[in-house]
Amino acid sequence: MSLAEIARVTEVGFAGNIGLQFTEATGDRVRANWVVEPTIHQSHGIVHGGAYCTAVETLASIGASIFFGAHGRVVGVNNNTDFLQASTDGTHFGEATPLHRGRSQQLWQVLIRNNQHTLIARGQVRLQNLTR
Repeated sequence: MSLAEIARVTEVGFAGNIGLQFTEATGDRVRANWVVEPTIHQSHGIVHGGAYCTAVETLASIGASIFFGAHGRVVGVNNNTDFLQASTDGTHFGEATPLHRGRSQQLWQVLIRNNQHTLIARGQVRLQNLTR
């Protein structure tokens, strides 16, 4: 799957509201960045936790899908995201890497950093491998 194909798939629907720009996507690592806009803020003017959850799930799902490839598809079955530091603006950078890739499930970790390279959120997603 090329970066252009990934962009087309992710710019529609729920994840499209964040504005993810993918810079690397393989079965071993997925990287993306996005500019924080007020449209993803919560009522106190900071990034809504759901935006981080969405980014975490999207990056992990893409990496897991590329890894599983022609064997079938993957679906997320658990997303656990920790919000470590509030953020209001700037560019965020996400990187997803696998912790475990088995026959039936995968576990991916995603780290999200700000412009100053400070870790602001971290998550992990467990995905089920569904064979064709």
